[in-house]
Amino acid sequence: MRQHVDRRHTLVLQLVEERGSLRVADLARELGVSPVTLRRDVETLAAQGRLRRLHGAVVRAQDSQERTVATRELGRGVVVGMVVPTTEYYYADVVRGAREAVEAHGARLVVALSQYLPGEDSAQADRLLASGAHGLLLTPSWETGSPGPGEGLRITERAVPTVLVERSAPHGHPAAALDRVRTDHAHGAAEAVRHLAALGHRGIALAAQDSPTSAELRRGHEAAVAALGLPAAPPAPRPPLPVTEAERFERTFAYLRTAVEEHGVSAAILHSDVDAIVLVPRLRACGIRVPGDLAVITYDDEVAALADLPLTAVAPAKRTVGRRAAELLLSRLAEPSGTREPGQHLDILPELRIRESCGATLRSASR
Repeated sequence: MRQHVDRRHTLVLQLVEERGSLRVADLARELGVSPVTLRRDVETLAAQGRLRRLHGAVVRAQDSQERTVATRELGRGVVVGMVVPTTEYYYADVVRGAREAVEAHGARLVVALSQYLPGEDSAQADRLLASGAHGLLLTPSWETGSPGPGEGLRITERAVPTVLVERSAPHGHPAAALDRVRTDHAHGAAEAVRHLAALGHRGIALAAQDSPTSAELRRGHEAAVAALGLPAAPPAPRPPLPVTEAERFERTFAYLRTAVEEHGVSAAILHSDVDAIVLVPRLRACGIRVPGDLAVITYDDEVAALADLPLTAVAPAKRTVGRRAAELLLSRLAEPSGTREPGQHLDILPELRIRESCGATLRSASR
Protein backbone atom coordinates (compact mmCIF):
# COMPACT_ATOMS: atom_id res chain seq x y z
CA MET A 1 0.00 0.00 0.00
CA ARG A 2 2.81 2.38 0.96
CA GLN A 3 4.46 1.67 -2.37
CA HIS A 4 1.36 2.88 -4.20
CA VAL A 5 1.27 6.10 -2.13
CA ASP A 6 4.97 6.77 -2.76
CA ARG A 7 4.51 6.15 -6.48
CA ARG A 8 1.56 8.54 -6.57
CA HIS A 9 3.53 11.21 -4.74
CA THR A 10 6.37 10.81 -7.26
CA LEU A 11 3.94 11.22 -10.16
CA VAL A 12 2.39 14.31 -8.59
CA LEU A 13 5.80 15.93 -8.16
CA GLN A 14 6.84 15.03 -11.71
CA LEU A 15 3.69 16.50 -13.23
CA VAL A 16 3.94 19.70 -11.19
CA GLU A 17 7.62 20.07 -12.10
CA GLU A 18 6.87 19.61 -15.80
CA ARG A 19 3.88 21.96 -15.99
CA GLY A 20 4.58 24.52 -13.28
CA SER A 21 1.05 24.42 -11.88
CA LEU A 22 -1.96 22.12 -11.93
CA ARG A 23 -5.52 22.27 -10.74
CA VAL A 24 -6.11 19.71 -7.98
CA ALA A 25 -9.25 18.44 -9.72
CA ASP A 26 -7.38 17.98 -13.01
CA LEU A 27 -4.51 16.24 -11.28
CA ALA A 28 -6.85 13.79 -9.52
CA ARG A 29 -8.59 13.00 -12.78
CA GLU A 30 -5.29 12.41 -14.59
CA LEU A 31 -4.02 10.06 -11.88
CA GLY A 32 -7.34 8.25 -11.60
CA VAL A 33 -7.86 8.92 -7.89
CA SER A 34 -10.57 10.74 -5.97
CA PRO A 35 -10.17 14.48 -5.23
CA VAL A 36 -10.18 13.64 -1.51
CA THR A 37 -7.23 11.25 -1.92
CA LEU A 38 -5.35 13.72 -4.08
CA ARG A 39 -5.90 16.57 -1.61
CA ARG A 40 -4.49 14.35 1.14
CA ASP A 41 -1.41 13.69 -1.02
CA VAL A 42 -0.99 17.39 -1.71
CA GLU A 43 -1.25 18.28 1.99
CA THR A 44 1.44 15.70 2.80
CA LEU A 45 3.80 16.96 0.08
CA ALA A 46 3.16 20.60 1.00
CA ALA A 47 3.95 19.84 4.66
CA GLN A 48 7.26 18.34 3.48
CA GLY A 49 8.01 21.51 1.51
CA ARG A 50 8.09 19.64 -1.80
CA LEU A 51 5.31 21.66 -3.46
CA ARG A 52 3.02 24.56 -2.66
CA ARG A 53 -0.73 24.30 -2.26
CA LEU A 54 -2.88 27.22 -3.38
CA HIS A 55 -6.64 27.72 -3.74
CA GLY A 56 -7.57 24.61 -5.68
CA ALA A 57 -4.16 24.28 -7.32
CA VAL A 58 -0.54 23.29 -6.68
CA VAL A 59 2.70 24.90 -7.89
CA ARG A 60 6.39 24.11 -7.63
CA ALA A 61 7.94 24.62 -4.20
CA GLN A 62 10.69 26.88 -5.56
CA ASP A 63 8.06 29.46 -6.49
CA SER A 64 6.87 29.85 -2.91
CA GLN A 65 8.84 33.03 -2.23
CA GLU A 66 7.55 34.89 -5.28
CA ARG A 67 3.91 35.94 -5.14
CA THR A 68 3.94 37.26 -8.68
CA VAL A 69 5.25 33.97 -10.00
CA ALA A 70 2.68 32.02 -8.00
CA THR A 71 -0.09 34.23 -9.34
CA ARG A 72 1.10 33.74 -12.89
CA GLU A 73 1.28 29.98 -12.46
CA LEU A 74 -2.15 29.90 -10.82
CA GLY A 75 -3.79 31.64 -13.76
CA ARG A 76 -4.02 28.56 -15.97
CA GLY A 77 -7.61 27.33 -15.67
CA VAL A 78 -8.66 29.98 -13.14
CA VAL A 79 -11.96 31.77 -13.76
CA VAL A 80 -12.57 35.25 -12.34
CA GLY A 81 -16.20 36.32 -12.07
CA MET A 82 -17.04 40.02 -12.36
CA VAL A 83 -20.42 41.62 -11.65
CA VAL A 84 -20.88 45.22 -12.80
CA PRO A 85 -24.02 47.30 -13.37
CA THR A 86 -23.29 47.73 -17.07
CA THR A 87 -20.46 47.46 -19.58
CA GLU A 88 -21.33 50.83 -21.10
CA TYR A 89 -20.01 54.30 -20.34
CA TYR A 90 -18.00 54.36 -17.09
CA TYR A 91 -17.66 50.60 -16.59
CA ALA A 92 -16.45 49.78 -20.09
CA ASP A 93 -12.89 50.79 -19.14
CA VAL A 94 -13.12 49.20 -15.69
CA VAL A 95 -13.97 45.86 -17.30
CA ARG A 96 -11.28 46.36 -19.93
CA GLY A 97 -8.61 46.89 -17.26
CA ALA A 98 -9.73 43.80 -15.34
CA ARG A 99 -9.73 41.70 -18.47
CA GLU A 100 -6.21 42.76 -19.42
CA ALA A 101 -4.87 41.82 -15.98
CA VAL A 102 -6.71 38.50 -15.80
CA GLU A 103 -5.69 37.40 -19.29
CA ALA A 104 -2.08 38.49 -18.69
CA HIS A 105 -1.97 35.80 -15.99
CA GLY A 106 -3.49 33.15 -18.22
CA ALA A 107 -6.85 33.22 -16.44
CA ARG A 108 -10.31 33.91 -17.83
CA LEU A 109 -12.69 36.76 -16.97
CA VAL A 110 -16.44 36.12 -17.05
CA VAL A 111 -18.71 39.18 -16.75
CA ALA A 112 -22.29 39.37 -15.49
CA LEU A 113 -24.52 42.47 -15.43
CA SER A 114 -26.91 43.66 -12.73
CA GLN A 115 -28.42 46.62 -14.64
CA TYR A 116 -28.88 48.27 -11.20
CA LEU A 117 -31.82 45.92 -10.50
CA PRO A 118 -32.48 45.23 -6.79
CA GLY A 119 -30.82 42.00 -5.67
CA GLU A 120 -29.55 41.20 -9.13
CA ASP A 121 -25.85 41.62 -8.31
CA SER A 122 -26.13 38.94 -5.62
CA ALA A 123 -28.04 36.60 -7.95
CA GLN A 124 -25.45 37.08 -10.69
CA ALA A 125 -22.58 36.45 -8.26
CA ASP A 126 -24.16 33.18 -7.17
CA ARG A 127 -24.62 32.17 -10.81
CA LEU A 128 -20.95 32.85 -11.56
CA LEU A 129 -19.86 30.76 -8.60
CA ALA A 130 -22.16 27.92 -9.61
CA SER A 131 -20.61 27.94 -13.07
CA GLY A 132 -17.06 27.63 -11.69
CA ALA A 133 -15.71 31.11 -10.81
CA HIS A 134 -12.88 30.92 -8.26
CA GLY A 135 -13.13 34.54 -7.08
CA LEU A 136 -15.32 37.61 -7.53
CA LEU A 137 -14.93 41.25 -8.53
CA LEU A 138 -18.14 42.92 -7.37
CA THR A 139 -19.74 46.32 -7.97
CA PRO A 140 -23.00 46.09 -5.99
CA SER A 141 -25.95 48.30 -6.97
CA TRP A 142 -25.72 50.47 -3.87
CA GLU A 143 -27.40 53.80 -4.66
CA THR A 144 -24.92 55.88 -2.67
CA GLY A 145 -21.86 53.74 -3.37
CA SER A 146 -22.12 52.18 0.11
CA PRO A 147 -24.63 49.69 1.51
CA GLY A 148 -27.77 50.98 3.18
CA PRO A 149 -29.34 49.37 6.27
CA GLY A 150 -29.51 45.62 5.75
CA GLU A 151 -27.67 45.73 2.41
CA GLY A 152 -24.47 43.95 1.49
CA LEU A 153 -24.57 41.20 4.12
CA ARG A 154 -24.74 38.36 1.58
CA ILE A 155 -21.43 39.44 0.05
CA THR A 156 -19.49 38.42 3.12
CA GLU A 157 -21.01 34.93 3.29
CA ARG A 158 -19.35 33.55 0.17
CA ALA A 159 -16.31 31.34 0.73
CA VAL A 160 -14.25 32.72 -2.16
CA PRO A 161 -11.94 35.74 -2.35
CA THR A 162 -13.99 38.85 -3.18
CA VAL A 163 -12.87 42.36 -4.12
CA LEU A 164 -15.24 45.33 -4.15
CA VAL A 165 -14.77 47.53 -7.23
CA GLU A 166 -15.76 51.23 -7.07
CA ARG A 167 -17.69 50.55 -3.89
CA SER A 168 -16.97 50.69 -0.15
CA ALA A 169 -18.72 49.78 3.08
CA PRO A 170 -18.76 51.94 6.22
CA HIS A 171 -16.73 51.00 9.26
CA GLY A 172 -18.55 48.39 11.30
CA HIS A 173 -20.30 46.84 8.31
CA PRO A 174 -19.17 43.25 7.62
CA ALA A 175 -18.28 44.14 4.02
CA ALA A 176 -15.78 46.76 5.26
CA ALA A 177 -13.34 43.89 5.87
CA LEU A 178 -13.32 42.95 2.17
CA ASP A 179 -10.57 44.04 -0.16
CA ARG A 180 -11.62 47.00 -2.29
CA VAL A 181 -10.30 49.15 -5.12
CA ARG A 182 -12.08 52.39 -5.92
CA THR A 183 -11.60 55.86 -7.35
CA ASP A 184 -11.11 58.59 -4.75
CA HIS A 185 -13.92 60.75 -6.13
CA ALA A 186 -13.72 63.16 -3.19
CA HIS A 187 -10.09 63.87 -4.09
CA GLY A 188 -11.12 64.49 -7.70
CA ALA A 189 -13.73 67.06 -6.70
CA ALA A 190 -11.30 68.71 -4.31
CA GLU A 191 -8.64 68.97 -7.02
CA ALA A 192 -11.18 70.65 -9.29
CA VAL A 193 -11.98 73.19 -6.56
CA ARG A 194 -8.29 73.79 -5.92
CA HIS A 195 -7.63 74.39 -9.62
CA LEU A 196 -10.51 76.83 -9.96
CA ALA A 197 -9.44 78.67 -6.82
CA ALA A 198 -5.92 78.99 -8.25
CA LEU A 199 -7.49 80.69 -11.28
CA GLY A 200 -8.99 83.30 -8.94
CA HIS A 201 -12.50 81.97 -8.45
CA ARG A 202 -14.17 82.34 -5.05
CA GLY A 203 -17.72 81.14 -5.61
CA ILE A 204 -17.43 77.53 -6.81
CA ALA A 205 -20.62 75.49 -7.12
CA LEU A 206 -21.20 71.77 -7.55
CA ALA A 207 -24.09 70.36 -9.58
CA ALA A 208 -23.98 66.57 -9.37
CA GLN A 209 -26.67 64.18 -10.51
CA ASP A 210 -27.66 61.59 -7.92
CA SER A 211 -25.48 58.51 -8.40
CA PRO A 212 -23.13 56.27 -6.40
CA THR A 213 -20.47 58.93 -7.09
CA SER A 214 -22.30 62.08 -6.02
CA ALA A 215 -21.97 61.73 -2.24
CA GLU A 216 -18.17 61.56 -2.52
CA LEU A 217 -18.13 64.51 -4.93
CA ARG A 218 -20.09 66.61 -2.44
CA ARG A 219 -17.78 65.56 0.38
CA GLY A 220 -14.65 66.53 -1.58
CA HIS A 221 -16.17 69.80 -2.79
CA GLU A 222 -17.23 70.86 0.71
CA ALA A 223 -13.89 69.88 2.25
CA ALA A 224 -11.87 71.82 -0.33
CA VAL A 225 -14.07 74.91 -0.07
CA ALA A 226 -13.60 74.90 3.70
CA ALA A 227 -9.86 74.18 3.53
CA LEU A 228 -9.28 77.04 1.08
CA GLY A 229 -11.44 79.49 3.04
CA LEU A 230 -13.87 80.02 0.16
CA PRO A 231 -17.46 81.15 0.64
CA ALA A 232 -20.00 78.36 0.38
CA ALA A 233 -21.98 78.41 -2.85
CA PRO A 234 -25.75 77.91 -2.67
CA PRO A 235 -26.48 74.16 -2.65
CA ALA A 236 -27.85 72.58 -5.81
CA PRO A 237 -31.48 71.43 -5.57
CA ARG A 238 -32.05 67.80 -4.69
CA PRO A 239 -35.72 67.00 -5.33
CA PRO A 240 -37.13 64.41 -2.89
CA LEU A 241 -39.17 62.66 -5.57
CA PRO A 242 -37.98 61.05 -8.82
CA VAL A 243 -38.05 63.45 -11.73
CA THR A 244 -37.65 62.99 -15.46
CA GLU A 245 -34.35 63.74 -17.17
CA ALA A 246 -35.91 66.82 -18.76
CA GLU A 247 -37.04 68.12 -15.36
CA ARG A 248 -33.64 67.41 -13.86
CA PHE A 249 -31.88 69.38 -16.60
CA GLU A 250 -34.31 72.28 -16.14
CA ARG A 251 -33.67 72.36 -12.40
CA THR A 252 -29.89 72.25 -12.85
CA PHE A 253 -30.00 74.93 -15.56
CA ALA A 254 -32.11 77.20 -13.36
CA TYR A 255 -29.80 76.61 -10.40
CA LEU A 256 -26.65 77.51 -12.35
CA ARG A 257 -28.21 80.59 -13.90
CA THR A 258 -29.42 81.86 -10.51
CA ALA A 259 -26.07 81.03 -8.88
CA VAL A 260 -24.21 83.13 -11.45
CA GLU A 261 -26.65 86.02 -11.75
CA GLU A 262 -27.65 86.39 -8.08
CA HIS A 263 -25.04 84.73 -5.86
CA GLY A 264 -21.68 85.60 -7.43
CA VAL A 265 -20.78 82.06 -8.46
CA SER A 266 -18.11 82.19 -11.17
CA ALA A 267 -17.16 78.50 -11.46
CA ALA A 268 -18.93 75.17 -11.32
CA ILE A 269 -18.17 71.45 -11.28
CA LEU A 270 -20.76 69.47 -13.24
CA HIS A 271 -21.37 65.76 -13.02
CA SER A 272 -21.38 64.30 -15.59
CA ASP A 273 -19.97 65.05 -19.08
CA VAL A 274 -23.41 64.53 -20.61
CA ASP A 275 -24.95 67.12 -18.28
CA ALA A 276 -22.20 69.60 -19.12
CA ILE A 277 -22.55 69.08 -22.87
CA VAL A 278 -26.28 69.83 -22.61
CA LEU A 279 -26.07 72.69 -20.12
CA VAL A 280 -23.10 74.73 -21.36
CA PRO A 281 -24.68 75.69 -24.72
CA ARG A 282 -27.92 76.60 -22.93
CA LEU A 283 -26.07 78.83 -20.49
CA ARG A 284 -24.21 80.55 -23.31
CA ALA A 285 -27.47 81.03 -25.23
CA CYS A 286 -28.96 82.95 -22.29
CA GLY A 287 -25.96 85.28 -22.10
CA ILE A 288 -23.72 83.51 -19.57
CA ARG A 289 -20.27 83.28 -21.11
CA VAL A 290 -18.36 80.06 -20.57
CA PRO A 291 -15.65 80.39 -19.37
CA GLY A 292 -15.89 84.19 -19.11
CA ASP A 293 -18.77 84.36 -16.62
CA LEU A 294 -18.73 80.72 -15.52
CA ALA A 295 -15.69 78.46 -15.60
CA VAL A 296 -16.73 74.82 -15.93
CA ILE A 297 -15.08 71.56 -14.95
CA THR A 298 -16.92 68.33 -15.61
CA TYR A 299 -16.51 64.97 -13.91
CA ASP A 300 -15.94 61.64 -15.73
CA ASP A 301 -14.12 62.63 -18.96
CA GLU A 302 -15.90 60.11 -21.12
CA VAL A 303 -16.82 62.57 -23.89
CA ALA A 304 -15.72 65.94 -22.42
CA ALA A 305 -13.05 66.52 -25.06
CA LEU A 306 -15.62 66.10 -27.84
CA ALA A 307 -17.85 69.02 -26.79
CA ASP A 308 -18.09 72.11 -29.01
CA LEU A 309 -16.23 73.92 -26.25
CA PRO A 310 -13.76 71.26 -25.04
CA LEU A 311 -14.46 70.67 -21.37
CA THR A 312 -11.86 70.56 -18.62
CA ALA A 313 -12.58 67.32 -16.79
CA VAL A 314 -11.66 65.21 -13.80
CA ALA A 315 -10.87 61.77 -15.24
CA PRO A 316 -11.11 58.71 -12.98
CA ALA A 317 -8.46 56.11 -13.86
CA LYS A 318 -11.11 53.50 -14.66
CA ARG A 319 -8.86 51.02 -16.44
CA THR A 320 -6.36 51.19 -13.59
CA VAL A 321 -9.14 50.50 -11.07
CA GLY A 322 -10.17 47.37 -12.99
CA ARG A 323 -6.58 46.21 -13.41
CA ARG A 324 -5.58 46.70 -9.79
CA ALA A 325 -8.77 45.01 -8.54
CA ALA A 326 -8.11 41.96 -10.73
CA GLU A 327 -4.46 41.79 -9.66
CA LEU A 328 -5.49 41.96 -6.01
CA LEU A 329 -7.99 39.15 -6.48
CA LEU A 330 -5.44 36.98 -8.31
CA SER A 331 -2.94 37.53 -5.51
CA ARG A 332 -5.56 36.32 -3.03
CA LEU A 333 -6.13 33.18 -5.10
CA ALA A 334 -2.37 32.59 -5.10
CA GLU A 335 -2.04 32.63 -1.33
CA PRO A 336 -1.14 29.32 0.29
CA SER A 337 -4.07 27.50 1.83
CA GLY A 338 -4.59 28.61 5.42
CA THR A 339 -2.71 31.90 5.11
CA ARG A 340 -3.90 35.40 4.28
CA GLU A 341 -2.17 38.73 3.90
CA PRO A 342 -3.86 41.74 5.58
CA GLY A 343 -6.81 43.21 3.69
CA GLN A 344 -6.25 46.11 1.33
CA HIS A 345 -8.28 49.24 0.58
CA LEU A 346 -6.84 50.94 -2.49
CA ASP A 347 -7.94 54.44 -3.50
CA ILE A 348 -6.92 55.43 -7.02
CA LEU A 349 -6.55 59.16 -7.61
CA PRO A 350 -8.26 60.68 -10.67
CA GLU A 351 -6.52 63.11 -13.01
CA LEU A 352 -7.48 66.68 -13.89
CA ARG A 353 -7.30 67.29 -17.65
CA ILE A 354 -7.16 70.95 -18.60
CA ARG A 355 -9.08 72.17 -21.65
CA GLU A 356 -10.90 75.37 -22.61
CA SER A 357 -14.02 75.43 -20.44
CA CYS A 358 -12.25 76.45 -17.20
CA GLY A 359 -10.45 79.38 -18.82
CA ALA A 360 -6.95 78.22 -17.92
CA THR A 361 -5.83 77.89 -21.54
CA LEU A 362 -7.15 81.35 -22.38
CA ARG A 363 -5.31 82.92 -19.47
CA SER A 364 -2.08 81.19 -20.45
CA ALA A 365 -2.41 82.45 -24.04
CA SER A 366 -2.96 86.05 -22.89
CA ARG A 367 0.20 86.21 -20.80
